[in-house]
Amino acid sequence: MVNTLAPETTERAHSPRSVVPAVDGRGRTRRRQVVVAYLFLAPTLLFFAVFLILPLGFALLLSMSRWAGFDLGDIDPVGLDNFTGLFADGSTFLAPILTNTLLFALGTVALALAGSVLVATCIDNLRFQGLWRTLYFLPIVTTVVAVGNVWKYMYEPGGLVNGVLNALGLGSVAFLQDPDTALPSVVVVQAWASVGTAILVMTAGLKSIPELYYEAAALDGAGPVTVFWKITLPLLRPSLLFVCITQFITGLQSFALIIVMTKGGPGDATNVAALEMYRQAFSYGDWGTASAAAFVLFVVVLVVTLVQLWIFRRKGEDA
Repeated sequence: MVNTLAPETTERAHSPRSVVPAVDGRGRTRRRQVVVAYLFLAPTLLFFAVFLILPLGFALLLSMSRWAGFDLGDIDPVGLDNFTGLFADGSTFLAPILTNTLLFALGTVALALAGSVLVATCIDNLRFQGLWRTLYFLPIVTTVVAVGNVWKYMYEPGGLVNGVLNALGLGSVAFLQDPDTALPSVVVVQAWASVGTAILVMTAGLKSIPELYYEAAALDGAGPVTVFWKITLPLLRPSLLFVCITQFITGLQSFALIIVMTKGGPGDATNVAALEMYRQAFSYGDWGTASAAAFVLFVVVLVVTLVQLWIFRRKGEDA
């Protein structure tokens, strides 16, 4: 007897209508999951919209306007006049302000990077490593006002630093009163205050280096200097990249320490872009120029960061 039900059953099993409900069900499930995900993300998206997107758009509007900072109805569009004014003849924004900003950031990065590598390497060979890392991290948890005031008194003619110089038979130095020494003096303080974070990063980088490289170097008779330059430093490149970028961005945006120690003086010797933005907005009531300077500083930070990434990638580090 011929079984006439089998072909019909097989044909029905392969019928497209039997697959459509499953596909529609998966589609509805996927859409429901997307909706739930966006609902959970809604508070964060709202936070960024209110505190990032809207202020950014308002700052862009102000950078092309003239506004005294009181009545929104007084916003007067001026196009690119604020930007051209920053780089016009007689303007101090490019030199010395922006130059001071780059020198301040570069000096901070150089000192913090060299100091953190040296100290982290020493700590890695000592006992009680947690204690040493905590001691070096203490300046990070100390307020900028306290750090700036303490170092300000240490730099005074009768302060600790000049006392040490006098004990060594050297003359006193007007660290914060001399235009030639004011900016380097603040750079030293900024590097000292930020080296704790860099040490933690470098210590973590040292811990991630496999011991077998050092064992192989010891078998080959390599000395400590060779091991450091040929093994430790190249394998620390990811940590070096992170510290360079974060310290440079912090240095370019810093102004609190400067306003505490020197207020941008003497003259404009320690005036930086962030401090100039603060002055233009809150002291002179020129919010348009302050916003334009903020966008110029943003471009500088972006360019410097991209250059650092490019340099490290050229040396073989995929960041």
